[in-house]
Amino acid sequence: MRNKFFSFVLASLLLISLSGCGLIDYYFLPKPEDTAQELYEAGVEAMKEKDYYDATEYFSKLKDRYPFSPYTLKAEISLGDAYFLDKKYFDASEAYKEFSALHPGSEEIPYVLFQIGLSNFNLFSSIDRPQTNITEALEYFYRVEEAYSESEYAKASKGYIVKCRRALADHELYIADFFWRSEKFGSAWKRYAYVVRNFKDLPEVQKYAMKQAEMSYYEYQKTLSQEEREKLQGSWKELVDWL
Repeated sequence: MRNKFFSFVLASLLLISLSGCGLIDYYFLPKPEDTAQELYEAGVEAMKEKDYYDATEYFSKLKDRYPFSPYTLKAEISLGDAYFLDKKYFDASEAYKEFSALHPGSEEIPYVLFQIGLSNFNLFSSIDRPQTNITEALEYFYRVEEAYSESEYAKASKGYIVKCRRALADHELYIADFFWRSEKFGSAWKRYAYVVRNFKDLPEVQKYAMKQAEMSYYEYQKTLSQEEREKLQGSWKELVDWL
């Protein structure tokens, strides 16, 4: 009887000891890291829930922890998509650019280049600001149209090329109109003439710029010497011939 009692006590102590170790491990030892697949699936689920912040966290962790996993390629694009859908267009553009640099031969490149263009296009704020992002967007849309003309993104790029060109033209006209209103006719003339020469693909814009260029030209020449007027006449003739 006594032996049975001691055996029970020893078994109980052993169980308590093992449970204690388990509790210690649970509370004090680091938890095992998520696998690449688990991180990717968590990111995808977060995207479905429109929780884009968590999605970017999952995809970034996957990228950093498992650079050679088959899931990493998907995560790199999905990271850009999460930023884009969260309207963090600069971060989206950078993520897509990183993918493009790392995987230039990927079949996803037409989509990625288009998304870089679209991200920059969405960074447009107003015509009175420098159009750096619109210029960059235009470059990427041209790349898609020229290098991947058979892709579904080439057609969409054509539409955005027109929009980008119009934004750049409107910016130039905004500055030219400002010079005109400020009676800085020489500066206005140069800006309007630039639009006439460089935006032939936008007939309405070119027509307006030509009309304003003509008025600026006649006002500007009133302030010039005879010799300067003769040089200006040559520039005017060249502009007319351009049309």
